[in-house]
Amino acid sequence: MLKTIQKAFKIDDIRNRIFYTFLMLVVVRLGSQLPTPGVDPTIVQNFFADQSGAAFNFFDAFTGGSFTQMSVFALSITPYITSSIIMQLLTIAIPKLEEMQREGADGRKKIAAITRYVTVALALIESTAMAVGFGRQGLLIEYNFVNAAIVVCTFTAGSAFLMWIGERITEKGVGNGISIVLLINIVSRIPDDFVTLYTQFVKGKKIAMQILAAAIILAIILAVVIFVIILQDGERRIPVQYSKKVQGRKTYGGQSSHIPLKVNTAGVIPVIFASSLMQFPIVIASFLGKGNGTGIGSKILNMLNSNNWCDPQNPVYSIGLVIYIALTIFFAYFYTSITFNPLEVANNMKKSGGFIPGIRPGKPTVEYLQKILNYVIFIGACGLVIVQVIPFFFNGVFGANVSFGGTSLIIIVGVVLETLKQIESQMLVRNYSGFLNSKGN
Repeated sequence: MLKTIQKAFKIDDIRNRIFYTFLMLVVVRLGSQLPTPGVDPTIVQNFFADQSGAAFNFFDAFTGGSFTQMSVFALSITPYITSSIIMQLLTIAIPKLEEMQREGADGRKKIAAITRYVTVALALIESTAMAVGFGRQGLLIEYNFVNAAIVVCTFTAGSAFLMWIGERITEKGVGNGISIVLLINIVSRIPDDFVTLYTQFVKGKKIAMQILAAAIILAIILAVVIFVIILQDGERRIPVQYSKKVQGRKTYGGQSSHIPLKVNTAGVIPVIFASSLMQFPIVIASFLGKGNGTGIGSKILNMLNSNNWCDPQNPVYSIGLVIYIALTIFFAYFYTSITFNPLEVANNMKKSGGFIPGIRPGKPTVEYLQKILNYVIFIGACGLVIVQVIPFFFNGVFGANVSFGGTSLIIIVGVVLETLKQIESQMLVRNYSGFLNSKGN
């Protein structure tokens, strides 16, 4: 990784792209500190301090603290992520969108434009709900139409501006712009989390205990990061053999290839879906001032709250963890089923004269691919569950309440690896261009 970065800084074009990306990220972090007009920061901080830790940790981590501070970037790029997922699902369901996707670059531009409109619409809906909800809770300086409209416009414009920054990073920076914006928001919360861990487990103890506690914390984090790297890079390669075709005096085909099936086929999408479903009722109840009683509704909300999972004193609340694991596995199968079609892959192989050694073309190939896919999805889902459960375990047993968890680590590792691959590919293209130019000269 360090060698890749060192080589990248030696090339003017790539170095300029890296600096451009850095400047855009500085703008992102500056905007995350700008207060929203009409919102009282003191009341907002007191409000979130009274809420249960997990109710807004998910959003706070994704927005880099902008959500709990109610800055102009309070929504961050979550509307864009949601709209992208919606468009992926609609592409499968709506034939017109599927045709656009098959049109190549022009079709993808049309889908990207629609995604932008959906992003603005979602940001408008979310900001309106937040303005009304916060206004009723007394978090606005004056709850009236003008102040609420200002908050709605500010949040919507902030989310649209972050989407624009992400696209500029993709075009003029190192690429992968939206993911990098999400990455910098998550990383910005890590120093505060380390301070929390230090204060809770290291500070004020004997030197020997401090060293032991620090070593255990670093070892756990390092082990989880390594496991995530293995999970992200792991893949099952299905061998494919192409039959030879003789046309005239030339022979075509005959080479071997493979179909790469990533172990974590759905990425972080199942975790995001499952976490959103689990936290959504808690956020709504917090806005409405509910969930602090002793009734059945409060117990259900406590069960959905990840801060109560793995708590030895209240083991019944861990039922929520079981539901969360089931949702993660379900969404892993669901999302992969709409992004990878074994029937389509088998038909394409058949048209190009390819086959899997030992498997007959047609229906047997489809069944074989589906069997392997189900096995790989299950392994990947189990890996996601392990990464997610580890922070919940230490939070419940030891009270290590931090904003970055399994979801954040998966995103961090995935984006860093993907960005490095982007930089390497740009360096490779430049080397090829330089070689061809020198040959031409």
